[in-house]
Amino acid sequence: MHRNRRAKIVATVGPASSDPAVLKALYLAGVDTFRMNFSHGSRENHAAVHASIRALEIEMGRPIGILQDLQGPKIRVGTIKDGRITVQAGEKIRFVLHGADGDRDAIPLPHPEIFAAIAPRQDLLIDDGRVRVRVQGVGDDFIDAEVVIGGVISNRKGVNLPGTILDLSPLTAKDREDLEFGLSLGVDWVALSFVQRASDVIEARGIIGDRAGIMSKIEKPSALEHIEDIVRMSDAVMVARGDLGVEIPHEEVPGRQKELVRACRLAAKPVIVATQMLESMVNAPTPTRAEASDVATAIYDGADAVMLSAESATGSYPVEAVTMMDRIISATERHKLYRSFISASALDPEQSPPHAVAAAGAGLAETIGAKAIVGYTSSGTTVARIARQRPALPIVALTPNLAVARRASLMWGVHSVPSQDVTTYEEMVATARKALVDENFGGPGDLAVVVAGIPFAQSGTTNNLRVFSLGGSAR
Repeated sequence: MHRNRRAKIVATVGPASSDPAVLKALYLAGVDTFRMNFSHGSRENHAAVHASIRALEIEMGRPIGILQDLQGPKIRVGTIKDGRITVQAGEKIRFVLHGADGDRDAIPLPHPEIFAAIAPRQDLLIDDGRVRVRVQGVGDDFIDAEVVIGGVISNRKGVNLPGTILDLSPLTAKDREDLEFGLSLGVDWVALSFVQRASDVIEARGIIGDRAGIMSKIEKPSALEHIEDIVRMSDAVMVARGDLGVEIPHEEVPGRQKELVRACRLAAKPVIVATQMLESMVNAPTPTRAEASDVATAIYDGADAVMLSAESATGSYPVEAVTMMDRIISATERHKLYRSFISASALDPEQSPPHAVAAAGAGLAETIGAKAIVGYTSSGTTVARIARQRPALPIVALTPNLAVARRASLMWGVHSVPSQDVTTYEEMVATARKALVDENFGGPGDLAVVVAGIPFAQSGTTNNLRVFSLGGSAR
């Protein structure tokens, strides 16, 4: 089985979708990678979900990606007397480092890194920006502020600091324990929350190594300021529009989304667009027209994948949401203007032999009307370079590494097929021919192009391309 679309679907697993039968229905409806959100749920539940997905993978005979999303250093107010207070615009309030059951003169904020970094005239956003306050003065253990936008501050509500870079590791003690647990299960991707700079990714790399791909979630203005370095150090990027939309003006989010998709495509790194894509389907069987347009915009931009969060995790219509996402992507990619949009955003190949060979292979395959372009890959880089070109034909990734096949299932247009190692040109062509026929990409007389690195099974050596017939010899 292979999808008849290029962009991929990521779906979050939660109470509404953790049953094995529902997971299977979600996969058949179109899910390519499942997300386990470690901000919620027990490790026992996540382990059960992981086992169910791996059993489904065996049943379907297809590699399925699993993404572990770490909670990250979430900043929250402490506990407040009576559970909540209401503040008005213009009112003066105080946050304190120590204390509990505070009131408007001593709202607990038990995060010393904030007191060390915050400065007058900077803003704190509480409860996803529903309450905004501006700092007037700072001491070692207090922050005096004026309310700009009033509202309710209640226990444990989140705090965002859009103008402040905090001296925080992206991995809390909980994250480190969750990470080791996820890696022991064998997750394919690890998403880092609240990345601020490239050093955050480097810190995570020291723990993860090559056991999983690292996905940086872009949800802080400081990350946007260091985006080129972050993209370069990451294996993939998620445009996390929820927290990002709290910390930057709403009107800037669409443009930033396009910038991030383009930056990732330039670097040949997969990029996911996430948050509130079909939000109304949490409680309704159909989306709004605006939501359908939002998904389509991400596809026209050339995103590798789009993601469902609450829609599939806790919503009443998880399978319907995935089905709708699949329908929107497929309809968008069939539209007469789709290829012109994708072509208009085409990027010049990086000036290196591997990128040039991948680009040449994609162009050659389109010119001769090939049924598919095959990429032999030991690390995923060869198919990522091909996918960067967004060719108008399927990309088949052949790899002896099952973990790479699972990660490649997130990449635009890529159909992953685990294969044996090859050592000669003849084996290369014969294996590619068999995979294309077995996976129903063509038949006798059809042409295909294969891109590989010589010597075989050596990462980063994309340097060879061949044309071959599915019923004949290589050319």
